[in-house]
Amino acid sequence: MTTHRLAASPATVHWGYFDAALPPVLTINSGDTVEVTCVSGREGVMPAPESGLAIPPALAEIVTTMAPELGAHILTGPIAIAGAEPGDMLEVRIESITPGADWGYNMVRPLVGTLPEDFPTSRVLHIPVDRKRLTCRLPWGTELALSPFFGVMGVAPPPVYGRIASNPPREHAGNLDNKELVAGTTLFLPVHVAGANFSVGDGHGVQGDGEVCITALEMCLDGTLTFVLHRKRGAAPLLTFPRAETPTHYISMGLNEDLDLAMKQALREMIAFICSRTNLSPIDAYQFCSLAADFRVTQTVNGVKGVHGMLRKELI
Repeated sequence: MTTHRLAASPATVHWGYFDAALPPVLTINSGDTVEVTCVSGREGVMPAPESGLAIPPALAEIVTTMAPELGAHILTGPIAIAGAEPGDMLEVRIESITPGADWGYNMVRPLVGTLPEDFPTSRVLHIPVDRKRLTCRLPWGTELALSPFFGVMGVAPPPVYGRIASNPPREHAGNLDNKELVAGTTLFLPVHVAGANFSVGDGHGVQGDGEVCITALEMCLDGTLTFVLHRKRGAAPLLTFPRAETPTHYISMGLNEDLDLAMKQALREMIAFICSRTNLSPIDAYQFCSLAADFRVTQTVNGVKGVHGMLRKELI
């Protein structure tokens, strides 16, 4: 298997959108690994020169030569997997994630977030990161351990959608903001176009479930990802909605503008997953989920809200 490197640059990123018509910047084979760099930032959130916080050259070049379109996220890719076809499933193994800068930022801005009526203001915190200790220090002195993950990982959406904003997550995944997707976990995605066309970005140094103020510790991250293609068998797609695995848990996902409906979808996805791996009936799985599965609010700030269900692997 081959290891590739894909650095963020104006030639290798798209800013703020997904589009099935967007051509890949790299094509690999199933089983290959990609060492990818991702950057986060824009005018208005960059640290001042006197702060002593260095802006990575790739981020500076992208911000000065490009502009966001529809959404907020600078995404590296797309990466095509040779031979992938609609109906297949793409397995994305997250091998490692490391900080790509010595700072990140957290922002509040009017009209967004979970409590926009309480905080109609703008505020940007620049938060120093200790890359050796994998910690960050907040302005009031609290130190947090980093738990880095990519807020956005997704394949190209169905072609009929056209060009869509990167902010709301959908069946192609995208802006999941799921803090469980750290190094050592695996994301499974349905393929909608030839090549799958995977993109990644929106680095988060640390985040709480909910991401309530609209942002996590937004920062540049480097990642190592391995891609494995699973071919569909017959006419039915192998997967219709994203799911994931950690070393200890299976994860289902639900997405909807209504948090109650996101919860229902995450539960239905977990029930279907349990039934596919066991001889339990749907009502058995429903009751089993009530006893053994945990359902958590992924995020409440992207228009489309998220819930993820977690089931310990030892149970099925």
